[in-house]
Amino acid sequence: MRVRHRRGLTSPSESRCTEPPLKRTATLLIGLLLAASASARDYVPRTGDIVFHTSTSSQSVAVQAATRSPYSHMGIVMLRDGRPYVLEAVQPVGYTPLQAWLDRGRQGRYVVKRPRAPLSAEAAAGLQQQAARYLGKPYDLTFEWSDERIYCSELVWKLYRSAAGIELAPLATLGSFDLDAAPVRVKLRERYGNQVPLHEPVISPAAIFASPLLETVDQR
Repeated sequence: MRVRHRRGLTSPSESRCTEPPLKRTATLLIGLLLAASASARDYVPRTGDIVFHTSTSSQSVAVQAATRSPYSHMGIVMLRDGRPYVLEAVQPVGYTPLQAWLDRGRQGRYVVKRPRAPLSAEAAAGLQQQAARYLGKPYDLTFEWSDERIYCSELVWKLYRSAAGIELAPLATLGSFDLDAAPVRVKLRERYGNQVPLHEPVISPAAIFASPLLETVDQR
């Protein structure tokens, strides 16, 4: 059956076509903002989630250049009394409220990942227990593979291995990174002088970020 319209009135399709461009643009922008807001609200933190951002620290540019990745800092989410915190290796290792950690990255950008295979309750509890071993430890400026001092990606990697038996990514050596960039050379000279330990085992935020064992669950 054909639908007839009164003379002088436009059909619904004609009305859509004649909507002012500015109004259409505003409607689209509002829709995108609402979608982004809904996405942020949809994220429910879990113990074991892994967070990445671009640090504003003095060594961030060197880490980005050496690993060819924008992500120079990372941590692991822990629920404490029902509230999400990030355990991170700074000076010293400690807990930071999740939202404060996410907001601290450059331009407020971040990525949250978690294992594709959900952690068991036992593994999640193990992460909490193992975390206590590292609290208060000093930050490792020379990236040595020991537990006396520790850096951000080393902390997350070792927690997952000891608590869940998961090696998130293969280890590399310091010499396998891009050490020729000017910011990298400056930091190497500051910390090692002429004795750069090129064969030292290292795990980078970039390697864990690229792990096929993980999937992205939130980002901004």
